[in-house]
Amino acid sequence: MPLASGSKLGPYEIVGPLGAGGMGEVYRARDTRLGRDVALKILPASISADPVAKQRFEREAKAISSLNHPNICTLHDVGSQDGVEYLVLELVEGETLEKRLEKGPLATELLLRYGVEIAGALEKAHRSGVIHRDLKPSNIMLTKSGAKLLDFGLAKWEGSGSSEEEVLKTLTAEAKKVTEPGTILGTFQYMAPEQLEGKDADARTDVFALGEVLYEMATGRPAFTGRTKASLIAAILSAEPPPISALQPMTPPSLDGLVKGCLEKDPDERWRAAHDAKLQLRAIAEGRSQSAAAPLAARSKTRDRFLTAAAVIGVAAVIAIGLLNWSRQPVKPRIVRSYIKAMPNSSFVLTPQQGGFAISPDGLRLAYVAQNADGKTLLWVRPLDSLEAQALAGTEEASFPFWSPDGRYIGF
Repeated sequence: MPLASGSKLGPYEIVGPLGAGGMGEVYRARDTRLGRDVALKILPASISADPVAKQRFEREAKAISSLNHPNICTLHDVGSQDGVEYLVLELVEGETLEKRLEKGPLATELLLRYGVEIAGALEKAHRSGVIHRDLKPSNIMLTKSGAKLLDFGLAKWEGSGSSEEEVLKTLTAEAKKVTEPGTILGTFQYMAPEQLEGKDADARTDVFALGEVLYEMATGRPAFTGRTKASLIAAILSAEPPPISALQPMTPPSLDGLVKGCLEKDPDERWRAAHDAKLQLRAIAEGRSQSAAAPLAARSKTRDRFLTAAAVIGVAAVIAIGLLNWSRQPVKPRIVRSYIKAMPNSSFVLTPQQGGFAISPDGLRLAYVAQNADGKTLLWVRPLDSLEAQALAGTEEASFPFWSPDGRYIGF
């Protein structure tokens, strides 16, 4: 039975409910001794008699109490009254990452900031011997000060011998976050292949979930989906999600590689630690922050420094790389030619008045002008190592694209 406002558990006075899940109910409460608001998580009496559920509850208390990190929710106290077990946690104000993602993907700067913080929280947990095992957007709170990792209800102490089969029996495919009709989402969606196969979890299991969270932050859509529980599990075990750059062309290419390394099916091929992911995310963020911000250029009738397309079906890109060896002798330029087709139901615009293409400064992406099936002229961006291209909204009737020196913006 839910706790009524004004009732008390020890020195904590219930203010109102905050949420509920399979591992407990959470209330906003007032610490009458210290005069501060806290989050009170209780194990309902209906399941407190279950020794497994009680063990998990105690495990969460031990897990959180061992962690002291600015991006992990702090445990203040534990208690028991009239058969009700409860945890007293830091009250975290903000919105969950799950709620934020309902609005779409995050800006790259925010993604990298939160990514570093989440990876840092996991690193602290792993160094303390705690595997979270349930990292997902609903367990990450976004606050004014940054991201906070919540809910260690399924945490595992390394070497504790916890049964993955036991965990699987309690997990449910929640459907409250639905992006497609009939798609099953929830806890299963963020599980690593080895979890689904009933194998032991380690730090690399959390790294896989981190990759899924980063992917969703970047694209606004889950890395793996399925219309049934079986198809969702099959996707996690065998499918590869589309590259981030195919869905969000302006995303740093290095982020694609990082996420791909997190989402390797074989744990031995995956990033081995959250620490490694944190360093990579920080490097990407620092690389971007050190680049000079360049505004989008306005439309111009004359831009003599741009090239127009010269092929009917494709374009040939010539990249000359001048290198000096130790003796200061020039190296002969290397010529690279690339044959590029337009996307299905689209065609290149090759007229001198309204054509053009441009290769990004890092040589990894191509911006070009093409018409879609409706005859609208748009800018498209395509990674040179992918067959997928993305039209950029708001670029109708664009011509002669060009990149800013840092590769962050496209002007036309």
